[in-house]
Amino acid sequence: MTSELQVNLSEKVVALTGGGGVLCGAIARALGKRGAGVALLDVDEDAAAKVARDIRSEGGLAIAIECDVLDKNQLISAAARVEERLGPVDVLINGAGGNRAEATTSAQASFFELSEDAVRSVFELNFLGAFLACQVFGKKMAEHRQGHIINISSMTAIRPLTRVPAYCAAKAALNSLTQWLAVHLNQNYSQDIRVNAIAPGFFLTEQNRYLLSDKDTGKLSPRGGAIISHTPMGRFGSPEDLVGTVLWLLSDSSSFVNGIVVAVDGGFSAFGGV
Repeated sequence: MTSELQVNLSEKVVALTGGGGVLCGAIARALGKRGAGVALLDVDEDAAAKVARDIRSEGGLAIAIECDVLDKNQLISAAARVEERLGPVDVLINGAGGNRAEATTSAQASFFELSEDAVRSVFELNFLGAFLACQVFGKKMAEHRQGHIINISSMTAIRPLTRVPAYCAAKAALNSLTQWLAVHLNQNYSQDIRVNAIAPGFFLTEQNRYLLSDKDTGKLSPRGGAIISHTPMGRFGSPEDLVGTVLWLLSDSSSFVNGIVVAVDGGFSAFGGV
């Protein structure tokens, strides 16, 4: 199982944006078990604090910091607090993101009627939030001449899905930023800084449950059924499915891996539909 990979992170400090979420929470717990000092940044401090308590209950080191990734001053303050309490950040995982129903096409709202504010907020959360965090934490990595950034992208960046144009575009922009920043940091600061991304396939979370299942019956929606039928492994991903990829990217085994987007999608991107 991916979650059983043996990677020692006892000398690493990891900052995760969106750390109180389902996916980043699972990643954070796995990193805490392997000795990393974990800083959970989230606009929902209570959610981040719960994950931090889970990590500490198992003997790990974790702190929770309320932080809006769209406020650069908050990011700067959070970075200073992390360094003060845990030490310099070795790893940044940009997991803050999500979609909004108001930025999603439906029978009630065509593309031509989507809210400009909702589209802007989705793009800013998924792209600009990561961009700003890369500026703040990446600057420290450049000063220390080492570090690793992992952006949490999406399969929608690789194979755009119907109904979620803003989310698709934002994640595609994040993939481009991942590649650009990997080159920029290597060429201008250090060859010991790496920037990669993970593109999860379909994971049933509170953010997308309204699209993939019926809220009353819990059964798959037509969209959810279509996704499963186009996923050769025949299931949604579980948060733990991302852990092995993160551990690999943080290990010495991937020391020559830089500027890539790793699909963790059960074969969705490989399947042509027939």
